[in-house]
Amino acid sequence: MHSLFVVVALLASAGLIKGAAMDFSRTKAGLVLRQAESTCLKRDTIQSASALTGQEEGTDGIKPGQAPSETDDANFVNFCSGQQLTNGEQITSGSCNGIPMGRIPASENMISAMITNPQPGDQVPADTTFSISVQTVHLKAGFFVNPTTNYYTAPQELDDNGDVIGHCHITVQDIGELKSTTPPDPTKFAFFKGIDDDGNGQGLLQAEVEGGLPAGVYRVCTMIAARNHQPVNMPVAQRGAQDDCTKFEVVPSRNSGNSPSPNKKNGNGSQNQEDEGFVTSTGSDGDRSDRKNRNGQGRGAGRNRKAKGSRSV
Repeated sequence: MHSLFVVVALLASAGLIKGAAMDFSRTKAGLVLRQAESTCLKRDTIQSASALTGQEEGTDGIKPGQAPSETDDANFVNFCSGQQLTNGEQITSGSCNGIPMGRIPASENMISAMITNPQPGDQVPADTTFSISVQTVHLKAGFFVNPTTNYYTAPQELDDNGDVIGHCHITVQDIGELKSTTPPDPTKFAFFKGIDDDGNGQGLLQAEVEGGLPAGVYRVCTMIAARNHQPVNMPVAQRGAQDDCTKFEVVPSRNSGNSPSPNKKNGNGSQNQEDEGFVTSTGSDGDRSDRKNRNGQGRGAGRNRKAKGSRSV
């Protein structure tokens, strides 16, 4: 079987069979060939700390109650073997992703954010379009990949200034009352939007809530991500949060009932769902060659933005 794939590959590369112009590496045969090749972890990438639990006698930082770390001499390069691979998809049943975390910024380049509108306790008129704005620092905003096919498929990257290359999401959830102590269900939200541009170029980003929200009490939060939609990684544990949340009210207005908001309290932001990519319950087991191209679907599909000074991924 292996020899057959080799022959097919040679014929395709020589242009002797139909479809020779295709990218052979992305076909099923190409996948089998890649899996048969020896893939080595280079010596200069091995981190010795992964071989230690952190609880060895004489280790700095040991404190009562700490859990021992899992260990692997090869930096967990085969950690996901035999498991459902993420493979660029948003899999609701869970998956395993073996892509490295990537480049981590210096402390002076850590991300911080502050929601500037709405302000805490603000009263926003119901069923009326309004904007959510957030001021960020040290985020090279406006960079995102296709969330349907490249979710978590590449490491976090930095620009020439050492800032994380990525984007910001806004999520709004109904919480019932300002003093609520019940964590909201993360699978339910009234509004969700990925801010796909760099705003004013100075870190100020905005998302328009078209049609507004129904009357109620809400929490709005940022979710800052690297280019492949993964949560951003920072260099130290003790720091200020990179994201922000605030609570506000939506009160009845002249528009209430006349032009109901398309954003329902627990409607999961239906008007923006296509922009955030498609989700699947099971995944594709590492083979995506038969997947149809959904033109215009999935945020960033067909667009190829690259950060200035960044390494291609």
